[in-house]
Amino acid sequence: MSREVHDMFAEISGSYDRANSVLSLGVHHRWRQATVRHSAVQQGDRVLDCATGTGDLALEFKRTVGAEGRVVGTDFCAEMLAFAPAKAEHAGLAVEWEVQDAMQLSYPDDTFDVASIAFGIRNVDDPMQALRSMGRVVRPGGRVMVLEFGRPLWWMKPFFSFYSRVIIPLVGGLVSGKRDAYEYLTRTSAAFPTGDEFLALMDQSGMYSERRTIPLTGGIAYLYIGTVK
Repeated sequence: MSREVHDMFAEISGSYDRANSVLSLGVHHRWRQATVRHSAVQQGDRVLDCATGTGDLALEFKRTVGAEGRVVGTDFCAEMLAFAPAKAEHAGLAVEWEVQDAMQLSYPDDTFDVASIAFGIRNVDDPMQALRSMGRVVRPGGRVMVLEFGRPLWWMKPFFSFYSRVIIPLVGGLVSGKRDAYEYLTRTSAAFPTGDEFLALMDQSGMYSERRTIPLTGGIAYLYIGTVK
């Protein structure tokens, strides 16, 4: 990860949850719930959540896999991850937290049943390497789940274009005091491969026997599901 991206997330870590809830009107929680549901995780499964941030998706997985399951939440930014343990304790959920780079995961091959990354893969230096790294640590037949912003379907484009160009930097800047960070996030969202383009990246990684995508909320976000070879 570049030092600039790390420092940007460190600077907004204290206001990250509040800004997400305001900017998405709480919809981001439903997107994470959909990710867990479509992953088909079961009680007792082992899950790795990369770029976990303050831990929301890892906690959602833990609620599903239960006490017998294992969930590890990782992030390359220790400042973001620092908020996760208290959230887990408050929720009464036992999750392991570790500082790791999604491109260079240290876990042995076939350690997990599912690996996930939500709104993080566009921020890594090499998304292809992250797809390979996550695929490597998941058992054959397991799944890699990627939740990411995309390009909305035609009927959502006029609204979302205005919202992303004007409202997100304005409100994100007011909440966090870092308008440039939210300008960066909207810029990278617009430029990142979406739909079939991202599925092509999954194919090129050579890690997946099957892959598919599900547009969420009119294509504002996309969920990508890859079955590991």
